[in-house]
Formats: sequence, C-alpha cells, structure tokens
Amino acid sequence: MISHVLPTYNRALFSFVKGEGSWLTSEDGSRYLDLGAGIAVNVLGHAHPVLVGALTEQARKLWHVSNLYRIPEQERLADLLVENTFADTVFFTNSGTEAAELAIKMARKYWYDKGQLDRVEIIAFEGAFHGRSTGAIAAAGAEKMVKGFGPLMPGFTHLKFGDHDALRAAVTDKTAAIIIEPVQGEGGIRVLPDVCLKGLRDLADATGALLIFDEVQCGMGRTGKLFAHEWAGVAPDIMMVAKGIGGGFPLGAVLATEKAASGMVVGTHGSTYGGNPLGCAVGAAVVGVVADDAFLAEVRRKGVRFWQGLERLVAAHPAVFEAVRGQGLILGLKCNVINTNVVKAAYAEHLLMVPAADNMVRLLPALNILDEDIEESLVRLNRTAAALEKVI
Repeated sequence: MISHVLPTYNRALFSFVKGEGSWLTSEDGSRYLDLGAGIAVNVLGHAHPVLVGALTEQARKLWHVSNLYRIPEQERLADLLVENTFADTVFFTNSGTEAAELAIKMARKYWYDKGQLDRVEIIAFEGAFHGRSTGAIAAAGAEKMVKGFGPLMPGFTHLKFGDHDALRAAVTDKTAAIIIEPVQGEGGIRVLPDVCLKGLRDLADATGALLIFDEVQCGMGRTGKLFAHEWAGVAPDIMMVAKGIGGGFPLGAVLATEKAASGMVVGTHGSTYGGNPLGCAVGAAVVGVVADDAFLAEVRRKGVRFWQGLERLVAAHPAVFEAVRGQGLILGLKCNVINTNVVKAAYAEHLLMVPAADNMVRLLPALNILDEDIEESLVRLNRTAAALEKVI
C-alpha cells in the first residue's frame, strides 16, 4: 500500500522537532550537527532571532493579499535586491523551480518581442540542476530527471561542462540564452572558473544571447560574496534565486535587467503566493544580515578554516576521501567509497550531510556556523571516516 506521503524520497528513519543555530534535535532528544542546512536553505541556521522576529511581527499583521494589490514588504525586498545587485527589477516566486520557469519565459519573450520568433534555443550544461518542473528538467536534461516524463519542452541544447569549443559552435542566430550555475551544487560542487564566467559574458555580448545565472544554491552569501558571479566581476542579464533568500521560508526570485525583462508586461506572468507579505518580510531580514560586508568576510574566513580542516581530513583518510571542492561555505568531499554510505555512516556520529553527483558529499552549513561547530564537524567526520575504513 502506498504511503499517505507520496514516496518520492528515500528518507532517513528519524525526524527533528527543534533547531537552534547549526544543531537539530530529534524526536528522541538526540542532537545532530547540521551541515546540510535544509540543502543550502537555512543560511542563518535554525530559529535565528532576527528571522523569528521578522516572521512573528509580520504574522500578527498580514499574511496574504495577492498580487492584485501593492505589497509594501515585496517592494522593500525588491529595493534591497536591486540596491545590492546588477538587477533593475525582481519577480518573486515560491521556489527555485518557479524561478527557472520564469527565466526561460523571460528569455524567449525578449526575442519574440524583437520579432525573432525562431530565437528560442537555450544552451545548458551537463551536470546542471534547475528544478523539478517539466521546463526545468528539460533545461538540465539528465536521464535520471527526464526519463518517463516526456515529451519534454523543446529548445534546449546540452553541452559538456567546460567544453569551450562546443559552446562557441553551439551559439547561433537561434540562441536565445545561455543558462549556467556559477557553482554546480547537485552536479558535484563544481566551481566554474572566473575566466569561464567572463568568457560566457563576452560570448553573450558578442552574439546578443541573454546570460542566465542559476544562483539558487550558490547564491545568498554562500561563496563569501552575496552572489557567486561577483567573484568574476561580471553580471548576468537574468538570475534565479531561492533557497537561502528566505532562510527557511519558501521564497524565490528572478532578478533581471530592464532590457532582459522588457517583454514581461501585465498579464505575461503571475503567482498566487509569490511575493506575499510574510515571505518578503522574512526575505528582507535575511538580506539585511547576509548582504553586510562584515558578515560576508566572516563567511570567507570560515570557508578557509573549514577547507583547511577538510584537506587534513582527506590526507588522513585517503581510502575514504579523495579531494575537497568548493568555495566559501559551499563545500564538497569527493569520495573513494560510495557517497551515500558516507552520509549514512555520519548519522551514527549525529552529523548531517547531503549527497551529490560525481560521488560527492556536500557540506552546506549555516553561513553563521560557529568556529567550534566547524571543529566539531571535523572531529565527527574523522570518526566517520575511521568507521568506514574498518569495513572497506
């Protein structure tokens, strides 16, 4: 008999009832050190007082009114994002998947309004993850996501990650946009080099194609900049944001230049819940903390500290771990054993991590993780590796 909750997840057999900072408490009272942060969502950890305050204050006033009316909280968050990014305008969604759908629509509508009706092709890259909707899985193209769900939305060309010659050859007068994650999360913590991001910007400028960055997982301070593309000194035309922007509240956004968004006029897109007062109040609180230069400097410092500890871990346990990848606090361990076995073994140490492609485990802690929690993570990872070595 099928479970009452649709069984699309292979869930661990425990659950949590409380969180504080980088720690979760399970139903039996056990405490777990959380290096997953809801898959890069809880950027300020669990039950952060600023977010709790913003949520409860807004909840007492107004939850939802719909986008038929002005929403001051939405306008305030949009102002913050425009002030801190390349963008001229923002549309709010509930998730990264919804942001992907709008990014695709926006790019194609831009060329439609220019009279270039056949300029609909979007170039994407293997290893990408842009969400679970039919449009988003078509953009990613991986067999594990698309098998059984055809026919897929047409108009996507998929290239190997890092194949520059294939990229240049693929861009034609039918190319509407190029979509890429500056750091692939699900794809195995693969950081796109700055020179490649600059090359993509140059190629887009030369051909007129719009450049879409998916910063759903790598954005909102995770690399030590507010958004990962800032390291390369370039900007996209359209950017997808979600996960960390709500700090745990379901919230996403599409940020765009005025040019890229020019086709999105009244009636071309909408959302019942997107940009509701409750979500935007929390989002504004998140941005207010994370966009601070001192906060981002601390993310960079902690990222270096964690990286150095992980390098020592790899050197001490070469049978289990091969290498460290990542930037800031979006980190990964390349495994020499099955990555899901590492995740499961860490449960015994009350440590939570997230698997990824290319036999990686992801370490996506809260951006305000304490130094002592980083050190405790390394101690527990060391014990996890030692336990695995005994059964290899």
